[in-house]
Amino acid sequence: MKLKLDLHEIYNHGDDIDRALQGIIDEAVARRATVVEIIPGKGSGQLKKRVLRFLDRKEVRALYHRVEKDSHNFGRVFVHFRWK
Repeated sequence: MKLKLDLHEIYNHGDDIDRALQGIIDEAVARRATVVEIIPGKGSGQLKKRVLRFLDRKEVRALYHRVEKDSHNFGRVFVHFRWK
């Protein structure tokens, strides 16, 4: 199962961004999704950096297997989960 989060609508609302990111990670865990696609968009890169900092938090990092930055589209990040 693949989940998708597009951050274009809330790009300038800091608390909403963190809530949306936490929500999609929680949903992925609950539904045992294999991939979450997060779309911060291309822009200046600040939103993507914020997403990567969020994903690098110790408590969040413990939930997923790896993060993949799309080499063909700078505005996408994939979070991969591995379930046993």
